[in-house]
Amino acid sequence: MQNDKAKFKKDFKERLYRFVLKLIEFLDGLPKDNVSRRLGDQLLRSGAIIPGNYIGGQSGSSKKDFTNYLNTSLKSANESKLWLALLRDSKRAGAKEVDWFLKEQDEISKIFATNILTLKGKRSFCIFICHFAFRCLIFHFSLR
Repeated sequence: MQNDKAKFKKDFKERLYRFVLKLIEFLDGLPKDNVSRRLGDQLLRSGAIIPGNYIGGQSGSSKKDFTNYLNTSLKSANESKLWLALLRDSKRAGAKEVDWFLKEQDEISKIFATNILTLKGKRSFCIFICHFAFRCLIFHFSLR
């Protein structure tokens, strides 16, 4: 089990690093207009800090410290989604390429959120609430 955790951490760190490298290539291909540059700068800041905070959190002094770093990474991942959507919707970047980044950010965000809930001891409560909400949703649709 411990080897699985260590492998996951290593793989996740590499995934975050590769994400930033791909993001840099994507940003280099944006139009050179003022708006693209500004949105690209914001995206680079929010996207590149994600692995930095994750790695920084691993050397944190406590579980609370690590959780705070993960929270910051999660917030940055969510902020990145905004800049990506703006680039796509303003037609400054192709939808297909942006959609890949959005999907990747969504998966990364889910990993951070799951880790945060686990560290806070709230994961089982979240699963219960999600299960309850899903059952209510099914019940709601079956009434129609």
